[in-house]
Amino acid sequence: MFLPRLVLLASLCALSFGAFSATVDTLDISSASMNRTLRAAVVVPDAYRAGQQQFPVLYLLHGGTGNFRDWLSKTPDKTLLHRLADQYKLIIVTPEGDPTSYYFDSPQVKTSQFETFISRELVDRIDKAYRTVRDRKGRLIAGLSMGGHGAMFIASRHPDLYAAAGSMSGVMNINTATWKVPAEFAKSRADNFTKLLGPPQTGDAPYPGYTMVTLADKLKTNNLPLIFDIGVDDFLIETNRDLHRQLLANGTPHDYTERPGAHTWEYWENALPYQLLFFSKILKANAVNVP
Repeated sequence: MFLPRLVLLASLCALSFGAFSATVDTLDISSASMNRTLRAAVVVPDAYRAGQQQFPVLYLLHGGTGNFRDWLSKTPDKTLLHRLADQYKLIIVTPEGDPTSYYFDSPQVKTSQFETFISRELVDRIDKAYRTVRDRKGRLIAGLSMGGHGAMFIASRHPDLYAAAGSMSGVMNINTATWKVPAEFAKSRADNFTKLLGPPQTGDAPYPGYTMVTLADKLKTNNLPLIFDIGVDDFLIETNRDLHRQLLANGTPHDYTERPGAHTWEYWENALPYQLLFFSKILKANAVNVP
């Protein structure tokens, strides 16, 4: 009886420690548009080490006041990205987006050109450094909160680069008057947008062209697969409902979900696997290698 039990124990240990084998690289990426160097974490699936196949890439953006390590360090399950990279056989890139850039190119601040950085400089570096599917059919973009805005915004302006875009708890309207937050926080973010974009216009969407609730028709024209979700207790829920209503009204196909939760890492840890399931179907339809 001892030997079989020993074998069983060894097998269980192997399963436990071999549950995921993805590795994480950290890259320094030179940004000519901002004249500075930024960092990105790259989660590489275990399958990458075998053969010479090309892999799809998910660009996964962090939220406000965050940094490029958030998706690896702040989820309750620290193995989340490793497991998803291995499960779907894709590379996951989590780039630096500064604390409050909102991922557009600021006409006011030269060192905040994150649309250019994410869509051009980062993609070029990743495609040169890894065996990637160097085509929109194998490239995805998503993010949380500020990063949800960034993913949808960048994809709306560069539909030739991405197969699909996703947002979790995204800032679909950068008019802070539409957020359910304390006045002091709303003012601090409003001041940040004035610094980045200049004085706001009057109305419910003071920065047309820079916020998703003003880009519903652009999303329809692009015909890019979209998924976005939000917790029912999230302070940004009305901005998401607004975009959802606009997309329904203009007939833009999209996947929209409200589920229990708030603006928390517990929510985003739960939301990301649903988005990967959606993305995996897009990749399969594009004949990109996924399980």
